Amino acid sequence: MNPLRSVGARLSLALLVVVAGALGFVYLFVVPSLQNRLISAKLNQLERAAPGLARQLKLNPFNPNFVGDASEETNARVVLYRRLTLTPPALSVIDDSRGGENSAPVENDPLALRALVQLRAMHGTVERGEERFAEVARPVSATGPILLLSAPLHDTLATVHLVQRRVLLAGGAALLIALLIGYGGAWIFARRLRRLETAAERIATGRFDEPIVDRGADEVGQVARAFDRMRQQLAQLEHARREFIANASHELRTPLFSLGGFLELLTDEELDEETRREFLTTMRDQVERLAKLATELLDLSRLDAGQLQVERELVSLDAVARSLTDEFSAAARATGHSLVVGGAEEGAVAVADEQRVLQIGRILVENALRHTPEGTLVRVDAASDGIAALLVVEDEGQGIDPPHARHVFDRFYRGDGNHASGSGLGLAIGRELAELMNGSLSLESPPGRTVFTLRLPAAASSPSARAREPETALR
Repeated sequence: MNPLRSVGARLSLALLVVVAGALGFVYLFVVPSLQNRLISAKLNQLERAAPGLARQLKLNPFNPNFVGDASEETNARVVLYRRLTLTPPALSVIDDSRGGENSAPVENDPLALRALVQLRAMHGTVERGEERFAEVARPVSATGPILLLSAPLHDTLATVHLVQRRVLLAGGAALLIALLIGYGGAWIFARRLRRLETAAERIATGRFDEPIVDRGADEVGQVARAFDRMRQQLAQLEHARREFIANASHELRTPLFSLGGFLELLTDEELDEETRREFLTTMRDQVERLAKLATELLDLSRLDAGQLQVERELVSLDAVARSLTDEFSAAARATGHSLVVGGAEEGAVAVADEQRVLQIGRILVENALRHTPEGTLVRVDAASDGIAALLVVEDEGQGIDPPHARHVFDRFYRGDGNHASGSGLGLAIGRELAELMNGSLSLESPPGRTVFTLRLPAAASSPSARAREPETALR
């Protein structure tokens, strides 16, 4: 992989850009602003001193020590000009605090000339030679001399240049440190991502045995924990899938072998009519067993594809309860069970798909008959709590152990191998159908009892529903 495309390189470059941008902002905007503030402070100092000096000069215009005293007071060069002409403007130096120096450089000072023309104080910076000066020029009176205060900015600009050099040096060091720290931190971060990538590839190959561990509390840690939950679920699903293949193979092989054997006997043997009818009955049972498995697999695939549609109609659950007991009465007698209808409420009316409710009820009753000992009482009941209509299938068998109760609605789960039978799809399909009808399917299994409860939205036409939810409408 291209190193520049790695997360570490991108994060470190991003940090580098941020630091460089901050340093560039300091260098291009903060340092010039500092320089302007220092120059403005110098000019303000001279501007505050100029009016007082002008008043002193008015009071004592012939003071021979004026420019020297003023220079010491303001720490600036003080120059007095005589007016020569206004057009063109011309000045002549009367006195200079640096009398030992040549006054020619300041003879035609631009600020002094502007003060002469405009007859008001002027301030700004000027350059003479390679130096820059902060200056204030002020007319002493309407016809009197011009006073100039000039202070070099060498020390001020030297300070600014020092700051600039320090910023450049500190910026270079900061960029290097940012690059090292950023790349190091990004490398550690990327290593965690690489571990997740390795784990994902491991899971993609079907290896679910190794846990994914990342103790970080950030988003990567959360993703790692989500990956580990996915790994566990996939491991359970893979285990269930393998069991289902084995179970489905057995479920298919047994009736197919049985059908093949009976067909061979019917073809090759001379059988009396009673035996023939017995064989045909057994073959019919095996065909029904195959059809049931095929139907469950079809329903499961349609549920997964979101193609299973349910109706919204009024369903009387007490009528469903009686229909189920009538349908399974013969099977209950054959297995020695007592199948009864409880005190079903006639007002237990749900908004659901009647055929799907019957399908769920058949799953629950068939499971109760199949997984409980002979002589066990199985009760089918209907009730309403005003918000939901309930279909309850209860048996007085041995109950379901908590470790198994947590998984009874999992696909392909068949419980204890000593008692398991069927495809392990019935309850999973039942719960998904219930949820598709805006209901739920739940289990309670205290010792000695097993209670499955199908909750469905109550119809507005039921008496209890009208009392509790007057605005409920059929959709």
